[in-house]
Amino acid sequence: MTNTLNQSISDLPRIIFGTASLGNLFVELEYGVKREIISECFNRSTGKVVFDSAGKYGAGLALESIGKALTELNIDPERVVINNKLGWYRTELKTPEPTFEKGVWIGLKNDAVQMISYDGMMKCFEQGNQLLNGWASEMVSVHDPDEYLAAAVSTEDEARRYNDILEAYRALADLKASGKAKSVGIGAKDWRTIIRIAKDVKLDWIMIANSMTIKSHPAELLEFIADMDKKGVPIINSAVFHSGFLIGGNHYDYKLVDENFPGSSDLLKWREDFFATCKEFEVTPAQACVAYALNIPGVKSVALSTTNPLRVKDNINMAHTVIPKDFWAKMVERGLLDSPFN
Repeated sequence: MTNTLNQSISDLPRIIFGTASLGNLFVELEYGVKREIISECFNRSTGKVVFDSAGKYGAGLALESIGKALTELNIDPERVVINNKLGWYRTELKTPEPTFEKGVWIGLKNDAVQMISYDGMMKCFEQGNQLLNGWASEMVSVHDPDEYLAAAVSTEDEARRYNDILEAYRALADLKASGKAKSVGIGAKDWRTIIRIAKDVKLDWIMIANSMTIKSHPAELLEFIADMDKKGVPIINSAVFHSGFLIGGNHYDYKLVDENFPGSSDLLKWREDFFATCKEFEVTPAQACVAYALNIPGVKSVALSTTNPLRVKDNINMAHTVIPKDFWAKMVERGLLDSPFN
């Protein structure tokens, strides 16, 4: 890539393309379908196409699919920006299913282990580019530092793990300084971890998952996003459907919603009322979710993923959907939204 850092960040489109589905999240897709999804991303977009991926997505399968498809489709490299969230390294599959996030990734032939350290970042970066097969990621970040910290077994272990994260960011800074990467960010589900790291690390961009949505929008997180906006750090909002649950799926934040899911009855009731409100105003749940997630001041882009090539066009168009003001007022009135949205 020849773009400068500033161009790379400022040129982020309103919709970027998540690639978890290319790693067989929840369903095993044939490669031909994955290639068609990627093709549609270019057919339906103007300007740059940004793919958000990670070594964790299918233990590198998503990265492999991207690299193979881009080559076969003869895509102009100047139109491509790849964000590879680092921290998971492909390994040999020695068990019936992968050992990370069991029951989520389908039909994988490899496993992955978490590597958050200076050397781990370098290894994940090199492996990621190998999997991309000639293509390279210019946006890099530490993936799931929140999960890494949450696995601590003591205060001392937590402190050690946080130091590992800081060392990982030292590696990313070196990759950026050497020109091998163009920008350094973070991708995490726990926004409190993002706020903590942002105090210690200079970030070029921030990706928030499962946190800033029409269902969940903590006031402290809104304040943080506003502060980052003042500092010129763009926010990429992702997983705005909570793993598809808000648009009719069975998983919420990658966990199956059944009788064992905490608060399942309240969650299902919220969705029932949300769907009814959407129907009343002739708005699809997806449109409402994207509109809320994208129009928060400071949010530059929303990452959307799909398993259906025909949905790519709709995903792009949702960036421009106009939602009636009365819809937001009704959401507040029914206790589905904390405050009015303009």
